[in-house]
Amino acid sequence: MLKLTQRLGPVQASAASDTLTLPFELRIRGRLKAQSDSGRELGLFLDRGPVLRSGEGLKAESGEVIRVCAAVEPVVTARVSAGLPLARLAYHLGNRHVQLALGEDDKGSWVRFPPDHVLEELAELLGAELEHHNATFDPEPGAYNQVGVGHSHSHGHEHSHDHDHSHEHHHAH
Repeated sequence: MLKLTQRLGPVQASAASDTLTLPFELRIRGRLKAQSDSGRELGLFLDRGPVLRSGEGLKAESGEVIRVCAAVEPVVTARVSAGLPLARLAYHLGNRHVQLALGEDDKGSWVRFPPDHVLEELAELLGAELEHHNATFDPEPGAYNQVGVGHSHSHGHEHSHDHDHSHEHHHAH
């Protein structure tokens, strides 16, 4: 069994010796036994956390690289007008703390999620037209879950008041 232990972030198809196609429900797991697309036995031994993204490379102990692909699976694609209606749809669906994919194609912008009658009813109440079909589901990674991206910043503020002294404040996040 080839043991995959390291996330590499996005890799070119030519950099990988094989591919691993998984549905979303398996791409959220850090530990998994699977078969590559060419039939090889694989074991994933990864840190828990970020969803495996389509196009992401996984490095084996041997140095070999396997590229992850999102499987085609049942999804619901919700379409509304661009601008405020789309922002409202994404906000209310996202407020349910579910994974969402966002995109656009020749028909316009869309929000995609796994089939769920409650989310579908909400989307329709917000004016969305729904399409039930099979497609890849590769949700947004979220601001704090992006592979290889750290977030920190600091900034200072100097405040003067109408009396004879000033205060300097520094904030680090």
